Amino acid sequence: MNTFISEDINMPLLPLRGLNLFPGMMLSFDIERRQSITALESAVKADQIIFLAAQKDASVDAPEADDIWPVGVVCRIRQQLRQPGGGVCRTLVEGLYRAEAVSINVEGRCITAVVRPLPDVPDRINADRKEAILRNCMSLFQEYVHMNTDMVNEQLINLFANPDPAFISHYIAHTAHFSPENKQKLLMELAPYRRLNMLSKLLNTEINVITIEKELSQEAQEALSRSQREYLLREEMKIIQSELGEDGLVDDIEEYRAKINALAIEEESREKLLKELSRLSKQPFGSSEGAVLRGYIDVCLDIPWGQTTQETVDIEKARKILDEDHFGLEKVKKRIIEYLAVKQLSPDIKGGLICLVGPPGTGKTSIAMSIARATNRKLCRISLGGVHDEAEIRGHRKTYIGSMPGRIVNGIIQAKSTNPLMVLDEIDKLASDFRGDPASALLEVLDGEQNSTFRDNFLEIPMDLSSVFFVTTANTTETIPPALLDRMEIIEMQSYTDEEKLRIAKRHLIPKQRKKHGLKANQLRIDDASVMKIIGSYTRESGVRVLERQIASVCRKAAAGIAQGEFRCLNVKSDKLEELLGPEKYKREKLNVNDEVGVVHGLAYTSVGGEMLDVEVSVVEGSGKIELTGNLGDVMKESARAAVTYIRSRAITLGIDGEFYKNKDIHIHYPEGAVPKDGPSAGITTCTALISALTGRAVRHDVAMTGEITLRGRVLPIGGLREKTMGALRAGIRTVIIPADNRIDLEEIDQTVRSKLSFIPVSSMDEVISAALADNTQSSTVINQILPKAAEQPTVRQ
Repeated sequence: MNTFISEDINMPLLPLRGLNLFPGMMLSFDIERRQSITALESAVKADQIIFLAAQKDASVDAPEADDIWPVGVVCRIRQQLRQPGGGVCRTLVEGLYRAEAVSINVEGRCITAVVRPLPDVPDRINADRKEAILRNCMSLFQEYVHMNTDMVNEQLINLFANPDPAFISHYIAHTAHFSPENKQKLLMELAPYRRLNMLSKLLNTEINVITIEKELSQEAQEALSRSQREYLLREEMKIIQSELGEDGLVDDIEEYRAKINALAIEEESREKLLKELSRLSKQPFGSSEGAVLRGYIDVCLDIPWGQTTQETVDIEKARKILDEDHFGLEKVKKRIIEYLAVKQLSPDIKGGLICLVGPPGTGKTSIAMSIARATNRKLCRISLGGVHDEAEIRGHRKTYIGSMPGRIVNGIIQAKSTNPLMVLDEIDKLASDFRGDPASALLEVLDGEQNSTFRDNFLEIPMDLSSVFFVTTANTTETIPPALLDRMEIIEMQSYTDEEKLRIAKRHLIPKQRKKHGLKANQLRIDDASVMKIIGSYTRESGVRVLERQIASVCRKAAAGIAQGEFRCLNVKSDKLEELLGPEKYKREKLNVNDEVGVVHGLAYTSVGGEMLDVEVSVVEGSGKIELTGNLGDVMKESARAAVTYIRSRAITLGIDGEFYKNKDIHIHYPEGAVPKDGPSAGITTCTALISALTGRAVRHDVAMTGEITLRGRVLPIGGLREKTMGALRAGIRTVIIPADNRIDLEEIDQTVRSKLSFIPVSSMDEVISAALADNTQSSTVINQILPKAAEQPTVRQ
């Protein structure tokens, strides 16, 4: 008999998933979780003793104390073997005695528990009843072993060798194929004969199930005999149809049948197709329903069931391909490299889902195509812009004339692979009407827990999309339904800086357009100054799409001149661009060199990047009217009113007439009135302009600011800081006031921008006033002193 310690003892705890162990039994299993491996190592270093307890839910990867059954087995570690790679440890343990975890501690590097032994308790029944219970249980187990083909008779010999009822109950419970829940109930029962009673009931159930399984197997054998009879009848039918002149249809039917039987699909789907084929064989020649059935079967046979492409696991090769095709975009590249690394370690991993969100022209669709090349997956692209019919995703019922499968199934057929990279372009531009909502239909397609049994309305049989790598693109997440957005991993692709655009033009755009227009490198040269002028004076965008068109225009001019013999080569200089591209389309905004009263430089984030947005305030004698102009949205108007209220509450402190809201008219104007404006980030800009106009103190001309204001004067964080700072630099600003909570966003700002700008983090309007007004700037804290190392490190585009 196993001995046990009578007092409580603290020892490592190893939670089991889907396994149970009983006292006196041996168990071999694999350990993968880092916390479990640490518990094993801790036990090995001590006395080889460890406490094993089953998890209540095997799917929980990091169990808490409530996720573990308190009753388990104290074991001795007999053997452990590390698998190659170091991630899995094969372990052999021997159960010593049953115990209960008085307390479980999940903190620390491994789980530990204070364990209290649970000895068996005597059964209060007479000896004859004990003998009857024991014999009945052993008889049922003997019958169970004989009926179970994967069990051997030697297991009965081990059982009869030891008459102890505790050992017999533990041995049967450990050996039989019961559910983990039932095994846990047996382990928690302390009376041996009550355990044997429970085992008898469970063995009876298992014997009944095995009996039914054998009956089903016999029925399957009988069905096979029937299929042979059907084969003979079909041969006779062929002869009859040949006499009737319909032998061509018979050949087609048999060809279809052979193809269906060769498909790598589930039996349920195969039976469905064979049933439709049987209906086709009974249709008269030339019938309309026969044409529908034939079209349905043809589409089903066109789907590449079970056909996949071998993904690359060469991470360096994939990185090289991604770098060749695109400059920057490090977040996307890092995510793909991580996926390939996981694929290398776990080949059975299914497809992925990422959503690339960014302004137009930033390379979302093209990087998706590069991902397909880098991962060696087939590519299929589906444009969702303007799609407003659910049937475009799920397909039409095949009963309708002209019905066809949805775009998802068509994409799989086009790719000729069940694991392609599927690009769902412009997912933010889906529409909906009385014909349904395609965004709702995409919920099943993009859910990794559901898409393994996706059913197209046309196919009516399940299709596995779990191996597809989905890449969706969008310009904004605001129009994507929340349920759909929740299923996607969002990767933001931010605007390019002018320096990044220059590098992209030199590395990719100019060589691409030269090749497209048949020009050699020595026939067309464009210097850096010319490219920078094209970027600044002929484009205004976040991406490089318009820049590529302007470079293509220069290439056309060069090709026309060379073809007409006007010159042999063209060297493009910045002072000659107007001859090639015409007058400059965009003029750089000139920064006023004088400090002004009531004029503050704000920063705005638009679809083409960041820009400087001035706020002008004029105060005149009146009756307390407030005028807001500049095509403002509701949020921006509310922000301006909040700024006025804040100033009223601090009027005396700020040196402003406390009755200004009664005897002054205030006009707040945002220039470029034709452009709609909205958002709360101009709050501190508006407030600073109002204080300047009411106090007569000038605002520094080289300072720009962004931040939301509250009624108490707190400055709240804002978005789009990276683009806004680029707009400030282009406008000639040298100091930018930002909310203190946005310090963390400075790491994502381009190194070139950070090196040329000084950032002042503020948390209240008092700090903004101190930094922005021209006559009191000495107390501001410049963040260049806070992040000296960050400015020295090169920053790549995230």
